[in-house]
Amino acid sequence: MSESTHPRVTGSVTPETSHPRSAARLAPAKSCCQTPSQVSAGPRAPVVAIVGAPNTGKSTLFNALTASRVTTGNWPGTTVEVSRGVWRATPPASPCTRGGCADGHEESTQDLTVLDLPGAYSLDAHSPDEHLTRELLQEGPVDERPDLCVVTVDASRLAHGLYLVAQVRELPLRVVVAMTMSDVALQRGVSIDSHALAEGLGCPVVTTDPRRRTGLDTLAAVVRTTLAAPVPAPRPTPDTDDALTRDDDRFTWLSAAAEQATVVPGHDRLTLSDKVDRWVTAPLLGPPVFLAVMWAVFQLTTTVATPLQDALDRLFSGPVTDTVMAGLTLVHLDGTWVEGLLVNGLVAGVGMLLTFVPLMALMFVLLALLEDSGYLARAAVVTDRLMRTIGLPGRAFLPLVVGFGCNVPAISATRILPDARQRLLTVLLVPFTSCSARLTVFVMLGTVFFGRNAGTAVFGMYVASVALIVLVGLLLRRTLWRTMGSEPLIIDLPAYHVPTLRLMALVVWQRVRGFLRTASGIIVITVSAVWLLQSVPAVAGQSFGHVGVEDSVYGVVARTVSPVFEPAGFNQWQTASALMVGFVAKEAVISSWAQTYATDQPQPGQSGLLGEHIQAAFQQSSGGHTLPAVLAFMVFLLAYTPCVATLAAQRREVGLRWTAFGVAVQLATAWLLAVAVFQVGRLFW
Repeated sequence: MSESTHPRVTGSVTPETSHPRSAARLAPAKSCCQTPSQVSAGPRAPVVAIVGAPNTGKSTLFNALTASRVTTGNWPGTTVEVSRGVWRATPPASPCTRGGCADGHEESTQDLTVLDLPGAYSLDAHSPDEHLTRELLQEGPVDERPDLCVVTVDASRLAHGLYLVAQVRELPLRVVVAMTMSDVALQRGVSIDSHALAEGLGCPVVTTDPRRRTGLDTLAAVVRTTLAAPVPAPRPTPDTDDALTRDDDRFTWLSAAAEQATVVPGHDRLTLSDKVDRWVTAPLLGPPVFLAVMWAVFQLTTTVATPLQDALDRLFSGPVTDTVMAGLTLVHLDGTWVEGLLVNGLVAGVGMLLTFVPLMALMFVLLALLEDSGYLARAAVVTDRLMRTIGLPGRAFLPLVVGFGCNVPAISATRILPDARQRLLTVLLVPFTSCSARLTVFVMLGTVFFGRNAGTAVFGMYVASVALIVLVGLLLRRTLWRTMGSEPLIIDLPAYHVPTLRLMALVVWQRVRGFLRTASGIIVITVSAVWLLQSVPAVAGQSFGHVGVEDSVYGVVARTVSPVFEPAGFNQWQTASALMVGFVAKEAVISSWAQTYATDQPQPGQSGLLGEHIQAAFQQSSGGHTLPAVLAFMVFLLAYTPCVATLAAQRREVGLRWTAFGVAVQLATAWLLAVAVFQVGRLFW
């Protein structure tokens, strides 16, 4: 049905119209930052599942419908993450909603529980993610299936999405088709008659644009109407077990529906996306374009964020520290261990980390720009040939791209790979992607040691990360995965879009909030633990809280470990201790340095001198070969274990044995490369 002729529904769906279900099965999981009322519409609320192929606007539609009332967690009994949220389905404006209803009737808003199921081209499961979608829609008990299924279909590639619609229509489910990308179809001269398509499919069809939030009210009215109606009879299918016969029937049915509803031009028209893709995905020009784009991202990030970082650094080392000191003096706690914890611990450590929030926000803005415009999908095409050299399919690049943001969700994203050995190899390679936590350390070191060339230095580390993935992948393939083949990349490239500011802002806020949420917990605990170890004396004659860092338990352990890094040029105990803390979380490397050097000072709160202390440490430990030692340190930081959260994700996906093997490979690779970089570099610098 079209948007203009679909009837409105008044009131709410009565409990009798919803299938009973287990609250533990379908109630959204609680989030640490949201109240249950924000993430659950109630145990008796109808459940709407959104399904569709990748790049059809499925998750964009989910985000538009649920706004901030969202939580993400593993589906019960699986390791597959499913986003769940509350959709307050408000009907379109009418005389009733504007106060003009003579009988006093009011059209109420209905809360629905919405599930964003993993992307799937069909219900023929080839991965754990697709298997969950199949299980929930087809194989699970009828009373535990969603009350309604919204299938997103790309209007510019209608036939691609209708196969999934055909399979869903064969199930005893209420179905609504949400047709997206109509603007792209019109650019190609293709128009879709939603009336005719709805008639051919036997279910409502609504044209929506979730990026611009159009058609959502109509979709709400259609969903409410469909929920109030009985479950329709499944589409009749041939009574046979032969898969080819069933597929022939599906293709005949969907072809008839598509031809009835589609008006195509008499000749093929090249869209702007097609013309641009001739260049950006070309075998010779594509890789340089990709490298140039990423270099611009890092150069712009470091250039714009540096003044903001300096301002925040002055704020924490000056007014914030002075305020804390004044407060401690008022309560007569100055000079005590409380002063050390608050000033040299939390203010110096956490304050230094918070100075990188502008950097992270700007980086997330630029990546969201590339993602929303459609360019990141082209990056998978550009790197396809490179991925196949290490025995992985081109779409394995997608989890690795996620890894440049955070390794934890990247490891979860490997479930899109159908082959178990490919998933295992990708899980082992993900930790070599330079996550955003490492970025904070790279930017600080780049600013301190490379000045105006900081952006280029950071970009070089990301190039080194890609090279490291390829080299380690080749090594593992030639040893443990010699019989594993590769397959060509099959991916739907979304049309280029002008990024939507609202969606970009939402994505950036979610990522910054996730960074702060993760960092706030880990960093506070780590900073407190480091301060405690720095306050416990390891030498007789000193008391708790009144001990030099070198004579504390922290300093003694660091001095014991530091000789291991002498061949790499950074055997200062302060540097070694930062790497030890970085094993917990890379964000804590900077906090560890800030705490150590601030505690070393006669006056607290001098974390603004951190760069000078780090320069002096590297110059002394390297015997004057400062830049090779810094590069060796950055390479070690890039290659060794990202964080304990990554280890937990690896253990969940591939088990303890392979996780331990991965840690051994990471540490060995990091040490060997760091030594090689320093020993070769000092011959030239």
